[in-house]
Amino acid sequence: MGRLLRIIIVFICSFSLLISVNTEEVQSSSSFSNGIQQLLRFDKNKGEFKILQVADMHYANGKKTACEDVLPEQYAHCSDLNTTLFIERMIQVEKPDLIVFTGDNIYGADTTDPVASMNAAFAPAVSSNIPWAAVLGNHDQESTLSREGVMKHIVGMNHTLSQLNPFGVDVIDGFGNYNLEVHGTDGSSSKNESILNLYFLDSGDYSTVPAIPGYGWIKPSQQFWFQQTSMKLQRKSKAPGLAYFHIPLPEYSSFDSSNYTGVKLEPGNPPISSASVNSGFFTTLVGAGDVKAVFVGHDHLNDFCGELTGINLCYAGGFGYHAYGKAGWSRRSRVVVASLEKKSNGSWGAVEFIKTYKRLDDGNLTVIDNQVLWTKTPSM
Repeated sequence: MGRLLRIIIVFICSFSLLISVNTEEVQSSSSFSNGIQQLLRFDKNKGEFKILQVADMHYANGKKTACEDVLPEQYAHCSDLNTTLFIERMIQVEKPDLIVFTGDNIYGADTTDPVASMNAAFAPAVSSNIPWAAVLGNHDQESTLSREGVMKHIVGMNHTLSQLNPFGVDVIDGFGNYNLEVHGTDGSSSKNESILNLYFLDSGDYSTVPAIPGYGWIKPSQQFWFQQTSMKLQRKSKAPGLAYFHIPLPEYSSFDSSNYTGVKLEPGNPPISSASVNSGFFTTLVGAGDVKAVFVGHDHLNDFCGELTGINLCYAGGFGYHAYGKAGWSRRSRVVVASLEKKSNGSWGAVEFIKTYKRLDDGNLTVIDNQVLWTKTPSM
């Protein structure tokens, strides 16, 4: 009897350890907000997953911060609160499944208290109870917090799925490199697997190499992490992927008026403010094969999408009112919708297509530039 009891105790202890290890693995691959798991999943009624992209809020000190580049009659009553109102309207109308902030969320140089500014900037997302994610731009750290400090504060906010960096990765450049998985609908065969993969990367702020002027870029350590993560996910399923970061890749200069949808209004030749060196990340994306579209901010007066070597390179267009813009040219936001195929038995299958459009901050939140970015081929 004593021997049997010892066997039972050993079994219970071993089983408890197994559960502990499995829980740790789930936590390392899932995203949490204040210890509560938030699993991203396609809507079972519509078979859709909707992402709202907010680029370049440039939030500073709320109602004390004046707007830039608006019409003369707008100046007197325009502030950061206009940016807040725009987000609230977009959330109410679109009801997104995820909100993604693609950098320059605050404008550090004009921010007296970066924590208060971030709290105010992200408040509409937090209060909506909708999961949200963020990456850094080149201005977020220009107040009293470092880039690491800014990202640590974001990670600690309510309902965010943002991560400081990938779990278990000891060496990686930047802060805010991570991936999120979007699972199939509840009750479907893909309920417990990712059928849409989201990648978030820190594209840096400014070059730290004296011989290389200009903006930062995605470093080899980040590209290696992306490659490894992409390969791991593709071994599970051939799900399409989307990538979000702030500074555009040099390949955004590849388009002319005949092969993109949207506008290219930034000054300069070319009107693309990418790094002055090419880090090769676009080639890495093409080689990985799963990313179908990249979404950035940074250049507020560009809002186009163009396809290059099977990958759509998209801008969101400037969102924030304390950011530079163009008087009379509406602030805007990009929406991405991934839709599932409907099987003959009525259940939902894999992602069938991914579309996008933008909304303008006018009286009607006008929809413009509706386009399909990717469609599943019959062989997939």
